[in-house]
Amino acid sequence: MLRIGCGAGFSADRLGPACDLVEKGRLDFIIFECVGERTLAFGHRDRRANPKKGYNAQLEARMRKILPLCRAHGTRLVTNMGVANPKAAAEATIALARSLGLAGLRVAYIEGDEVTDILGPDTPLWEGGTLAEVGLPLAGANAYLGSDALLPALEAGADVVIAGRVADPALVVAPLRHHYGWTEDDWEKLGAGTVAGHLLECGMQITGGYFADPGRKDVPRLAQCGFPIAEIGEGGDFVITKLDEAGGMVTSRTVKEQLLYEVHDPSSYFTPDVVADFSGVAVEEVGPDRIRLSGGTGRERPRDLKVTVGFDGGYLAEAGISYAGPNAVARAGLARDVLDERLSDILGNDAKLRLDLIGVSSLHGTATEYPSDSQDIRVRAAMRSTDREKAEQVLWEVESLLCCGPAGGGGYRGAITPSVVTYSASIGRDRVSPRFEILEA
Repeated sequence: MLRIGCGAGFSADRLGPACDLVEKGRLDFIIFECVGERTLAFGHRDRRANPKKGYNAQLEARMRKILPLCRAHGTRLVTNMGVANPKAAAEATIALARSLGLAGLRVAYIEGDEVTDILGPDTPLWEGGTLAEVGLPLAGANAYLGSDALLPALEAGADVVIAGRVADPALVVAPLRHHYGWTEDDWEKLGAGTVAGHLLECGMQITGGYFADPGRKDVPRLAQCGFPIAEIGEGGDFVITKLDEAGGMVTSRTVKEQLLYEVHDPSSYFTPDVVADFSGVAVEEVGPDRIRLSGGTGRERPRDLKVTVGFDGGYLAEAGISYAGPNAVARAGLARDVLDERLSDILGNDAKLRLDLIGVSSLHGTATEYPSDSQDIRVRAAMRSTDREKAEQVLWEVESLLCCGPAGGGGYRGAITPSVVTYSASIGRDRVSPRFEILEA
């Protein structure tokens, strides 16, 4: 029985529960799933600014805590924290391992997912149109790799495997193939393993975190919620559980929510490894916080790989101002109309503008009570533009409401941040060539 834990379900997930999992979970492997479409595009932006960056911002903090624990407990680590620069991520990990005295630690990095130079301007996008027709500078493009990109590094004895854009379930399927010897065309087992990978990949979503909805779906000790563990057999059936002492819960309901998460067709879940079929999965409670799943299967993998294409979206200007007390909604509505007229008509700003009225009771949160007719509303203005001057107009106009009216505006905040835009495309599998290198501390 192979024990695999998930230590992160997104780029900025908590660290403490991951450490607990390695220390107390008797894990063979721990995975850290930290890449989404936007984080990948931002990774390309960061790498352009500094060739030594472009990987997950929390990588060093995670590795500093996790690597000694993995060494002590014999746990191997597989992650996509390399984002847009797996080599630099591996080099940073090796430097950290040496400083921690972890001599002999073997860290592999996976390359080959970046296909920026392979795509042409006429490449069709899933959303319609072509790459060239987006009209924005290309940041980078990455194909979704599968377990076959990770497996050689595991076979070569890597203690840590760092990839960029691999499909989330592949982080689990690769250790399963390594441990049980599954072949690349064993579709039924690969499909079953993909079910396990899909359930682990989002971390606390399956242990009650994202499930929690007070009064409707109560979760015990949510602040101490733990990460999930999968106990996976050679045939692909498995049990999802957590540490006994961790908060949260694993029930048939938490499992079913995650099973259907981001799955458009349960009978045809496309991954680089297999077209998985979740439609016949049986969910059985076999003990407290122990759910057994069986019946996952699959069929031949797709010929093409999905590609995330990231573009530099220019600047995102975001600003807000609050209105409180009687008639707050009307005054906030007037402020929104003023901003719309000034930015669009008077100043002629043709960039896409969004104006929202947000919130109830945020300004009065510290009061013991307030009149029943009192309200508070936040006016939010947001604009994406490649023109810095247009972005600055948004902040200027929102702040000017403090004196230019309507009455009672306060609490102005504004910021301009970099922006990315992502699209999806396809590329032939034969045009992508994954490769790995191993560094040793």
